[in-house]
Amino acid sequence: MDKHQLTELLQHVADGSVSPEEAALKLKMQPFQEIGEYARVDFHRGIRQGVPEVIYGESKTKEHILGIAQAMVNNGQETILITRMSPEAAEFVGAELPLDYSSQARVGIIGKMPEPSGKGQILVATGGTSDIPVAEEAALTAEALGNRVLRLYDVGVSGIHRLLSHMDAIMSARVIVAVAGMEGALPSVIGGLADCPVIAVPTSVGYGAAFGGVAALLSMLNSCASGMSVVNIDNGFGAGYLASMINHLE
Repeated sequence: MDKHQLTELLQHVADGSVSPEEAALKLKMQPFQEIGEYARVDFHRGIRQGVPEVIYGESKTKEHILGIAQAMVNNGQETILITRMSPEAAEFVGAELPLDYSSQARVGIIGKMPEPSGKGQILVATGGTSDIPVAEEAALTAEALGNRVLRLYDVGVSGIHRLLSHMDAIMSARVIVAVAGMEGALPSVIGGLADCPVIAVPTSVGYGAAFGGVAALLSMLNSCASGMSVVNIDNGFGAGYLASMINHLE
């Protein structure tokens, strides 16, 4: 159950279509479910945080992913997001549940995508084409959480005119996710142009001295652009989630 479903339940109590006793029973139902010895699925996370539990697929077996997802489906969760999902796991889960899978982003989505409920538009930009897998994880996460997303890829500082030709999109966004590897300069440039929060995502793209994304991470942490936050290396999910939270603020 998420906040929307809770509000809907209370409205039904108010209009008399659901009795207080029936509503109390729904709310008293076990807020989590133990699945074997490997998972305890949190069904009340949507009430507490506004977003139901997301499955982190990396290091989980395909059987564990399926078991967790089935428990969520059985509990009425309409959209299930699975990040860092392998093609093998996607094939296995997709044979049992209606799964839409992006091999580029390694993201699986079970169920229908929600109608956008965010206040504005999220812009996801990348420095280069090599950053797109991380950017797509951010974009799909934001879309699965009910946001309109505009993608603006390969607009890095090596050809800054490509970015500047889209000032209308930059200035009209409610929040921007800027994804870059190498020296990680793109978020600082965007942060100096935009009047909205900018979420910087360092990627592990780059040659030896990039240190697997550490150089980009440090550049972003040391940025002089105001109003910018930084997530971990390659953490597109974290950026998309945070962008959604900002976009749903009143």
